[in-house]
Amino acid sequence: MNFKMIIFLLGIAAVPVCVQAQAPNPPKASKAAKPAKPAKGAPAAPVTTVAATVKTISGDKAKIQTYCDIGKLGRQIEDAEQKKDMNKIDELNKKMAEMATKLGPQYAALLTRLEEVDPDSQEALEIGSAFETLDKLCAK
Repeated sequence: MNFKMIIFLLGIAAVPVCVQAQAPNPPKASKAAKPAKPAKGAPAAPVTTVAATVKTISGDKAKIQTYCDIGKLGRQIEDAEQKKDMNKIDELNKKMAEMATKLGPQYAALLTRLEEVDPDSQEALEIGSAFETLDKLCAK
């Protein structure tokens, strides 16, 4: 799979996944309450690494199959785009989004990062390489 196609396909799948991954809105504080300050030296939230995501997916046969099935849906979406079949594209996008949730929050976080990263950056190359690693598992 080429990098631009990966970005396109994952971007399609990312929107519903990212929406589901977001935390609900916290209750609004009253005007009298002061906002809480983070504790000094508090650890930052863990950053999902590309390697951790690949390890999580590649270590689980069901997740590998789901990842491979998402790739198949991506190819079907490309075919539907050539035929300009919007109903089929919508149907396949919904299936892809449902399947992407099965890959977990790390995958959703990776998709979000992929949308934000410069395609020519080192991080983009790292993510592309990770997806190539997973694609090789699909060939087996």
